[in-house]
Amino acid sequence: MSFLRTAVRSTIPRTSKATISSLGAVRTKVSLPDLKWDFGDLEPFISGQINEVHYTKHHQTYVNGYNTSVEQHAEAKAAGDVKKTIELQQHIKFHGGGYLNHCLFWDNLAPNKQGGGELPVDTAFAKKVEEQYGSFDNLIALTNSKLAGIQGSGWAFIVKNTENGAVEVVQRYNQDTVTGNLKPLVAIDAWEHAYYLQYKNVKVDYFKAIWNVINWAEASKRFDA
Repeated sequence: MSFLRTAVRSTIPRTSKATISSLGAVRTKVSLPDLKWDFGDLEPFISGQINEVHYTKHHQTYVNGYNTSVEQHAEAKAAGDVKKTIELQQHIKFHGGGYLNHCLFWDNLAPNKQGGGELPVDTAFAKKVEEQYGSFDNLIALTNSKLAGIQGSGWAFIVKNTENGAVEVVQRYNQDTVTGNLKPLVAIDAWEHAYYLQYKNVKVDYFKAIWNVINWAEASKRFDA
C-alpha cells in the first residue's frame, strides 16, 4: 500500500511568515499510520471494503480535522480571539480523539495469519484477566455488553488502571478517548461506519466477530509498557 504514510511528519503550516513568526515555532502535523496488514486480511470477520473506507475516508477526516483545528487555534490565539479559541478546542478534542482512537484500533487488529484472535498465555495481562474475570470469555462478554449499551456512536475500551493495576472496561461516547490513569489496551469502534457495510443494523454480530481478529499480543504489550 504505497499510499500509506508514516504516523507523524513535520511540516510548516501554510500560513504567512508573520503568523509563523508570531507562533514562535514550527508545529508537527499528524497523518495516517501505516497498517500492518492489507485491507482484505481481516475477512471474513471485517470486510476489505469496510477497512478501506474506514481508513482512507473516516480516519483521514479526523487527521484533516485535527490538523486544521490546531492550526486555526494557534492563529486565533495569536490574534487574541478568545471566543474562537474556545470553539476550536471542541474541534481539537473531537478530531484528536478520533485520530488517536483509530490509531489504537488498527494496531489492536490482526489477521489470523498474524495471530489475530489468539488469546495470550502466561503473560502478565493474561494472568490479571484470569485473576479478575476468571477467563477471557467473561472479559469479552462484559466488553460486548458495554458496546451494546452505547446509544449512538462511541467506543468500548479494555484498559489498565495504572493506579491499582486492574483491568477494566469503559465506554466513551463520540470520539472521546481514555486519558489519565487509564491506559488503553484494546479499543473497539462502535460507530456505524465500522460495521454497517457488512453487518447492516445487526451490530451485535460485528461485536461478536471482531474478537476473531483482536491482536491480544498488542494488548499484552500495552499492559506491560
